[in-house]
Amino acid sequence: MAKTKTQFSCSACGNVTNKWSGRCDACGEWNSIVEDTPLSTGPSAATLGSSKGRNIVLTDLRTEEAPPPRTHSGMGELDRVLGGGLVQASAILVGGDPGIGKSTLLLQAAAQFAKQGVKTIYVSGEEASAQVRMRAQRLKLTDAPVQLAAETNLRDILTTLEAERPQLAIIDSIQTMWSDNVGSAPGSVSQVRAAAHELTSFAKRKGMAVVLVGHVTKDGQIAGPRVVEHMVDTVLYFEGERGHQFRILRAVKNRFGPADEIGVFEMTGAGLAEVLNPSALFLSDRGEPTPGSVVFAGIEGTRPVLIELQALVAPSPHSQPRRTVVGWDGGRLAMILAVLEARCGIPFTGLDVYLNVAGGMKINEPAADLAVAAALLSAREDAAIPADTVVFGEISLSGALRAVGQTENRLKEAQKLGFTTAIAPKGGKSPATSGMKLNRVGDLTSFVGDVFGAG
Repeated sequence: MAKTKTQFSCSACGNVTNKWSGRCDACGEWNSIVEDTPLSTGPSAATLGSSKGRNIVLTDLRTEEAPPPRTHSGMGELDRVLGGGLVQASAILVGGDPGIGKSTLLLQAAAQFAKQGVKTIYVSGEEASAQVRMRAQRLKLTDAPVQLAAETNLRDILTTLEAERPQLAIIDSIQTMWSDNVGSAPGSVSQVRAAAHELTSFAKRKGMAVVLVGHVTKDGQIAGPRVVEHMVDTVLYFEGERGHQFRILRAVKNRFGPADEIGVFEMTGAGLAEVLNPSALFLSDRGEPTPGSVVFAGIEGTRPVLIELQALVAPSPHSQPRRTVVGWDGGRLAMILAVLEARCGIPFTGLDVYLNVAGGMKINEPAADLAVAAALLSAREDAAIPADTVVFGEISLSGALRAVGQTENRLKEAQKLGFTTAIAPKGGKSPATSGMKLNRVGDLTSFVGDVFGAG
């Protein structure tokens, strides 16, 4: 019998090594290397070569299959992010910062699904049943036919699910589950991987949908091995700033719908309320036009969203000026500043630069480049952009402006909210939207000259 090979893995990043060390070579964490006991030992390669398996049924690409049936929750924003509703036998992973509202969202979702006739079980490994009931009472969900349990033993949970046969099971959270056949502590790489594998496999076999709640690291990634994100069908992140009432549910992976789709919620005293028109809500507190404030017409998934970008440029008292960014990529801000100085002759040396995305949103698309540049120039020159103007476009390192997709959808959303002028790059298809004045700009130097009278 072949000897089982011992492996070690990092509990912080999941990196696998053949020997123990005090510091992980991949992520640099100390005292995070633990022994990784294999889940099972399969047959050797010689055995596989001598045994005969079964023939696999092959199909061609023209084979037509009916789309998977979906169940609507009654929460439009959640259904949008899921791709149109909950798919049977699917596994969903939901991550987010502590206290952001993951348990509140999923308890409300469980109640909505249960009211639609979906047999739902909510298993909490972090809170006692009394604590979950108190939250349900605060959210006025005590009448929902949701079955509740507080348990962390994976074997007991699977036995209960086997007996009850629910259509939806919510596990809060995957880091608290432990399997008695894995010799490591709950939350370790081995335990998280084993629990996720068992729950996902059970859901596929029994036709049950399962939702797993995952903790996130300080970098914003779901804690544990990255293989968990490959196991599941859908990965959702619940985002938001604690100082803002807005919460964003973002799909970063979805096998049954579009990725990068978002659902917008507002945290209230009675729980999470859906925001049907995020653009109007994000711009609701916007007053008179001020220097450094620019409205960006963005696309999140399939939805156009108007977001306010705020910039502040001030003389720096330090030898090394500060570059502070909230809601955008700091590296891309450095690139925009370099292009402005190299291509347009506008230096930011000796100036502190602050950039903020209002409302707690996080923007990832390059189409925000031109809006960021406009906000920086507006703050530096102390010249306000007209309040009825939206800006979007990608900036290249040469200073040229690149066209972005879905221009017509961006303009329609802007026109619906009362904007009359848009500044966008040249090129691309001409939108059919009427009533909007579209200023096409070829490069960043022309933009600076046309908008700020310099260049």
